[in-house]
Amino acid sequence: MIRLVSAVLLFSFTSAFDAAAQLIAQPVALTPPEVTAGSVYSVDLSNGRVIWEKNIHEKRPVASTQKLMTALIIAEGGNLEGMVPVKSTDGRVEPRNIWITQGSSYKRGVLLQVMLMRSYNDATKCLARDRAGSQGEFAKLMNARAAELGMENSHFVNAHGLTEEGQYSTARDMMILAAAAYSNPDIRRIVQIKDYSFKYDGGKSVPVKNSNELLHTYSECVGMKTGYTKAAGRCLIAAAVRGEKTVLAVVLGSNFDNIWTDSETVLRWSLDN
Repeated sequence: MIRLVSAVLLFSFTSAFDAAAQLIAQPVALTPPEVTAGSVYSVDLSNGRVIWEKNIHEKRPVASTQKLMTALIIAEGGNLEGMVPVKSTDGRVEPRNIWITQGSSYKRGVLLQVMLMRSYNDATKCLARDRAGSQGEFAKLMNARAAELGMENSHFVNAHGLTEEGQYSTARDMMILAAAAYSNPDIRRIVQIKDYSFKYDGGKSVPVKNSNELLHTYSECVGMKTGYTKAAGRCLIAAAVRGEKTVLAVVLGSNFDNIWTDSETVLRWSLDN
C-alpha cells in the first residue's frame, strides 16, 4: 500500500525528524515486482510517501548497514579535520580492514570516509573508541541515538555490524536511520564518492573503491551503505535521484546473486511509481 510516511522519514536539510508522527493510509498502489530480499522499504523523500514495503517490522541482523549509525554519531560530533590516533585496543575485525597501525594518526573525516566507502572495521573501531572511550560505551551512544530517532525495534552491540547476540534492527528502523544520515551533508557527500586514494601515515597510498556496486553501474544511484554477514545476508541501503525526486530504499536479507538486481529494481520501480 502507498502510505504517507512520518516526518522522521521526510528528507529535509533544515527540519527535525518527528519519530512520533503516525503513518496515514492511502489507496492501494501498483503491485511491485518480486525480489529475493526478505525485507524491503522505499520512500520518496521529496514528499514522504512510502512506495514499497515488505516485512518492514521484522527484526533481523543488518550487518554493516548499521555503520550509518556510527557515521551519524561521528559526523554529528563534528571536528572532522581533527586527528585521531590509532591505539592497540582498536584492533582489526575480519573480514575487511584497511590495516591502520598503532601509533599512526588520521583525520577523523578520512577514517569516516573509508569506513562508509569500503566498510573497514579497524577504521570503525578506531572512530568508536576515540568518540566514546571504548566499544561498549559507543554502543550505548548508538542505542541512545536510535531511541531519539524513534527506532523502536533496534538494539546495537557494536559499531561495525558483525553478528553478535542481541543485535538487530528492522527495515522500518533502518529507513529512519538512513533518512537521518542522508540529511547530514558530510555523510551525503561521502556516500557518493566512487573511488578514493587513502594515504597511510608513512606515506604509502592505496586505492579505495566504494563497495556499493550500484554507484558504478546505475547512474541514478547516489550512494549509501552496503552490508553482509552470513546471518544478515546481503544488504544495501541506497538512494537514487531523478529530477526533483529522491528515493531512499532499504533492502535486507538478499543474497550474493541478487542483491544488486534487487536493489536496482527497488530504486527504479520506486522512481517510476
